[in-house]
Amino acid sequence: MMTDTTQASPPQGFSNVRRTRFWQRGFLASQSAYVLAALIVLIVFMSFASPNFLTAGNVGNIVRNFSFIAIATLGITLVIITGGIDLSVGSTIALTATVTSLTMAGLNQAAFQPFPGFALIVSIAAGLAVAALIGFGNGVAIAKLKLSPFVTTLGTLSIVRGLTYVATYGRGTSPSGPDKDLFLAITSGHVAGIPVGFIYLILIAVIMWIVLNHTAWGRHVYAIGGNEAAGRLTGVPVDRVKIQVYVLCALGAGINGIIISGWLGSAPANLATGYELTIIAAAVIGGANLAGGIGGAAGAIIGCVLIEVIRNGLVLARVDPYWQQTLVGCIIVAAVLVDRFRSLRNG
Repeated sequence: MMTDTTQASPPQGFSNVRRTRFWQRGFLASQSAYVLAALIVLIVFMSFASPNFLTAGNVGNIVRNFSFIAIATLGITLVIITGGIDLSVGSTIALTATVTSLTMAGLNQAAFQPFPGFALIVSIAAGLAVAALIGFGNGVAIAKLKLSPFVTTLGTLSIVRGLTYVATYGRGTSPSGPDKDLFLAITSGHVAGIPVGFIYLILIAVIMWIVLNHTAWGRHVYAIGGNEAAGRLTGVPVDRVKIQVYVLCALGAGINGIIISGWLGSAPANLATGYELTIIAAAVIGGANLAGGIGGAAGAIIGCVLIEVIRNGLVLARVDPYWQQTLVGCIIVAAVLVDRFRSLRNG
């Protein structure tokens, strides 16, 4: 009788597969983490370089100034995640502020005030409605007519800016009427020493984070940016989501426009001229990939803070302000290069 002398071989493992370290996954593996680390280093450096950097007044200026663009940056981050772009955010900021102020002034002249706060509610609603209409127009042209996002929003930039000058004859306008003080309080006031604009920003960022990471709509946004054709095949309503994303982007710009006009106490016709570069730069620096599929609320805010800290540091160092745009452009290129090198290394 023969016995089987063969021994059971040990189970095969995957020793050739490298284990992922904790810093190689999640937020720590994203570009946002690298930018956050650079921001912390910059803050520490500036605190030693200038004794005025961490004073309460200067920190308040930084918080208020980056809040002026951060909400719009959250909106454009959604667009960039889908693989699009919106160059009309600066013009949308201006027209929203203008419509809000003109509506408030018109209701004041008409003496139509059924209840306290009526003019304020109608004015803000009118401004945001115009912003939503701009975003809807961009979304339909891009999603339904298949026009290029760059060309479409570049045209919208010119159209909307022109309408702003037409509406005010190039002179701008100012909020007025019995609700003016209330308008200034909810746009430029403070709660426990914190600017209300910053509070709005945090609330919107939290909502955006929840929606992007814990809802089907958020997964659809990432799916469109990752592979639009595959998204269509799996049942993602691509056209509808794209239109919604552009509407939300315009609404974010509109909210920023209302906040800025409240802080300025007026809505000049040239308001937010050139903001498109800064807003897109903040989103890209924060980790949003212009090819689509990557981005988030935290990265957008980190990008805004980094740009504002750099500008604030340049002001404290008495550097010529005209160099700021040059530096922002260099930072964009550096951020894209870092993301590219990191992708090649991990891929």
